[in-house]
Amino acid sequence: MSNTKLNIENISIALIWLFHVSGILGIIYVNSNWFISFTPLNLTLNFILLLINCKGNKRVITIILLGFFIGMITEILGVQFGWIFGDYQYGSQLGTKLMGVPLLIGVNWAILTVITGAIAQQFYFNKFMRVLIGAGLMLFLDLLMEPLAPVLDFWVFEGKEAPLQNYLGWAAVAIFLQFGYYFLKARINGSFPHHLYLLQIIFFSVLLIKHTTVGL
Repeated sequence: MSNTKLNIENISIALIWLFHVSGILGIIYVNSNWFISFTPLNLTLNFILLLINCKGNKRVITIILLGFFIGMITEILGVQFGWIFGDYQYGSQLGTKLMGVPLLIGVNWAILTVITGAIAQQFYFNKFMRVLIGAGLMLFLDLLMEPLAPVLDFWVFEGKEAPLQNYLGWAAVAIFLQFGYYFLKARINGSFPHHLYLLQIIFFSVLLIKHTTVGL
């Protein structure tokens, strides 16, 4: 008899593994465009499960709101004026937009801020190490996503490839948000953030490998 508890955290972890693995297998072996079209649904599910696993923690809710609004503001400045990240535009894949920026992009900034901050805080006690590790984890995921973004109709930069300005901008915003996570003393117990971050890495790594070998 298994000792694994059937609780909210374990159910949440099982769901995100189910959705991500199904998506990976569908993209590789079935119809990549059809499965990629479910990206907004998957991102929404991730966000809902993250909120559930916050268990009403006001500090975590505050950093989620901070991540959303800072993410949206910086992205709007980027799309409208070319500030922070460079000149780029969003495609239609990510759904409803505000001033050219999908609302799900703000959601994604919130998710990444929380899960990377949660991972960093569980391994490091030093403030600056936690901030740098958290920001580094956020930037690493962006490095995986950038080559895929135009192909997936997420976003596209003028000149097709993301400039150095984009990565410097990502690092600056990520560091700011990780400092916010630290000073708000936000905390999510359990391993849900680890699983969600790992699945993001696996998902985009598999897509990147397929894109560079046989195409999406």
